[in-house]
Amino acid sequence: MTGPRIQPSILDIAPYVPGLSSAPSDKRLVKMSSNETPLGTSPDAVEAYRGASELLHRYPDGAAAELRTAIGDVYGLDPERIVCGNGSDDLLYLLATAYAGPGDEVLITKHSFAMYQIAAQSVGATPVIAPDRLLGSDVDSLLKHVGPDTRVCYLANPNNPTGTFLSSDEVARLREGLSDSVLLVIDAAYAEYVRREGYSDGIALVDRYDNVVVTRTFSKIFGLASLRLGWLYGPSKVVDALNRIRCPFNANGAAQAAGMAALKDVAFVEAAVAHNEQWRPWLEKELGGLGLTVHPSIANFVLIEFERSPRSQSAARAYDYLLQNGVIGRELRGYNLPNCLRFSVGLEEDNRLLVDLIAKFIGPSRR
Repeated sequence: MTGPRIQPSILDIAPYVPGLSSAPSDKRLVKMSSNETPLGTSPDAVEAYRGASELLHRYPDGAAAELRTAIGDVYGLDPERIVCGNGSDDLLYLLATAYAGPGDEVLITKHSFAMYQIAAQSVGATPVIAPDRLLGSDVDSLLKHVGPDTRVCYLANPNNPTGTFLSSDEVARLREGLSDSVLLVIDAAYAEYVRREGYSDGIALVDRYDNVVVTRTFSKIFGLASLRLGWLYGPSKVVDALNRIRCPFNANGAAQAAGMAALKDVAFVEAAVAHNEQWRPWLEKELGGLGLTVHPSIANFVLIEFERSPRSQSAARAYDYLLQNGVIGRELRGYNLPNCLRFSVGLEEDNRLLVDLIAKFIGPSRR
């Protein structure tokens, strides 16, 4: 007996490897590997989460109607065109399930969120990888790789793990170059952090076209990563398709309650933005001053590149050194960036510790 037959495409998937949450050190742990907010969670959201404990024996609202209404109020959207999920990852999977399958192609960029490729492979579709330009998504490259079998195009904007972005004009040009039969999925997980002229989360395109959707998350600036809550805004036909295939209770009750409270705590979000606007540029300047290449970012993380010379200290050695000293970064070999490390913007003491440790690792003779 050989057991049940696994779909061949599943065995071709390289499992997603998240950032580490622990380090082999007895020092204070500083986690900068997963782009989590360093400010924790809104006290209002925590209180709402605790209040939801009284209803743990009840199923949540499967339609997440109250949460969808709250999202619609905050962002000026039609709640009927919103779908909530178990994190935005859940929605990315659902979109692949609904619109791609064996024989189809899913278009992604070279250095982008690993879950896009996994979602494509999970339904038997073929991922097509378009080369980037300066570690950023390139519209011409993407359009060059569109073929008759292309069904979905995933675009992270801002991009993870590089922190780059496409302007609203460039995203619109991408949409104009795609066939109406190709679904453009704009993953705007870090949109709340962006304070850059020319950027748009893409929601305006959803109202203009029938083949554009935007995904968002409560995991980043809202500090609800552990509760797994995301949402999508899309055309009515896309929303109808997803509601037919999603799990009936894919957004748990505690997450819904915390999410609604987090949306109302505007001061908390503004504080998170202000913190990021202060410390991301500081990190970029200080790390650049150590002789490292720091790639410009508009999100809540920085990407640094170590020298490629055989005599230089490698990103892998720097990663291990930091781990031994209690600082967890994100190594990026799985993203085809073996010479780079990514670090979330942390609290002031965390940011200063990171810079001090990297300075010690590099040493004065190497700066």
